[in-house]
Amino acid sequence: MDSPGAIRAVIVDDEPLAREGIRMLLAGDPEVAIAAESGDGPGALELIRRLRPDLVFLDVQMPEMNGFEVMASLPPDELPAVIFVTAFDRYALRAFEVHALDYLLKPFDDDRFYDALRRAKAHLRLSRMSDLSQRLLSLLQSYGDPAAAAAAARARGGPGSEPPAAGAGHPRRLAIKDGCRVVFLSVDEIDWIEAADYYVQIHAGGKSYLHRETMNSVEGKLDPARFVRIHRSAIVNRDRIKELRTQGRRETVVVLAGGAELKVARSHREKLSALR
Repeated sequence: MDSPGAIRAVIVDDEPLAREGIRMLLAGDPEVAIAAESGDGPGALELIRRLRPDLVFLDVQMPEMNGFEVMASLPPDELPAVIFVTAFDRYALRAFEVHALDYLLKPFDDDRFYDALRRAKAHLRLSRMSDLSQRLLSLLQSYGDPAAAAAAARARGGPGSEPPAAGAGHPRRLAIKDGCRVVFLSVDEIDWIEAADYYVQIHAGGKSYLHRETMNSVEGKLDPARFVRIHRSAIVNRDRIKELRTQGRRETVVVLAGGAELKVARSHREKLSALR
């Protein structure tokens, strides 16, 4: 029996041994339940339409219908998260053009598989939280509670979200989707932000939050008078800067009030000149 909240997965591959390999890799994971398997495109399409799985491990080259044709046959609201699994690297670009989460090139090792699975879990947690926020917003609006509905809207960044600070055009708070929760974080609390693959890691008051958003997107929301990008992978709160330290002839390091030491890229040093 599937555990409550388990990720329901479908395995699609025309090679029985390949399906068995993925099944074995998933067997020890209590967060994933295998809903069904298929060895061809039409069968996969029927299963996805009927079962509405959360995640599909999808081969590219299959009889009658390939993996891309399976995806193209589904409306956007029925598309599950997809990890392509194939022996051919020439389809990689197309896979990401259709918004696949990952592309596993056979033969792959266990670490590579579990890395892809971790990405899928993170994506699905965020997706479920977004759906939950939408349902909560609709419920609050139906009960006529405008204040609570506005708070729920802020979690989604939609209509009714908190207005920006007066005259600044930048929000006072960020809605951080961290795992299975939404954290409302005042920008005043943020110490620094670092890039973490497809996510950002937001450090605030000794805690850190993993949030799925690009550094450029987060930077665009923050007031440049208060936050400065010192490296392609680091943004700091100007008020948290305790020291600027020179190491050797060319290297500059920012020391924050909490003790973190961050290198400043040469191309970003000019931004800190006003602090001297």
